[in-house]
Amino acid sequence: MTRAVVGIGGNVGDVAQAFREALDELNRSHGVGVLAASSLYRTAPVGGVEQDDFLNAAVLLDVTLGPVQLLQRLLEIEQGHGRTRDVHWGPRTLDLDLLWQEGVVLAAPGLIVPHPRLHERRFALQPLVEIAPFAADADGVSYATILGELPLDGVTVVGGPSLVYDPS
Repeated sequence: MTRAVVGIGGNVGDVAQAFREALDELNRSHGVGVLAASSLYRTAPVGGVEQDDFLNAAVLLDVTLGPVQLLQRLLEIEQGHGRTRDVHWGPRTLDLDLLWQEGVVLAAPGLIVPHPRLHERRFALQPLVEIAPFAADADGVSYATILGELPLDGVTVVGGPSLVYDPS
């Protein structure tokens, strides 16, 4: 088993409900166990497309799957929630990104682990550090240290982890 962190985002429909449903599906997946969910964050969109703010969070997993297998499962869950990829960085019902997996450094078509823009995105890094303060980049620099160097603006806590995932 290794630990992995998946970033979760969305800005179309009942996003918090989509998070809970997706994480329940993920937890029921072979080789995946949800260990912890971060708080729920509201963030402004990036990439220049005019759209509603996003809700973001992260989930810490215990996995026996390799990163490619885990990504495939994440894409299946996204598709089941109506995710389309019509506009780059555009609106979405559900976005599941493999941000980090313990001991994994990978650059493959369609998948780079750790996520290549993680070090510059507070909306992904802040929830990751909340649930995995021990996580570090490929050079061994802790993500908590990197987070401390990012601007504080643009990310607001909306509520606690139970808004993201409630296993009861």
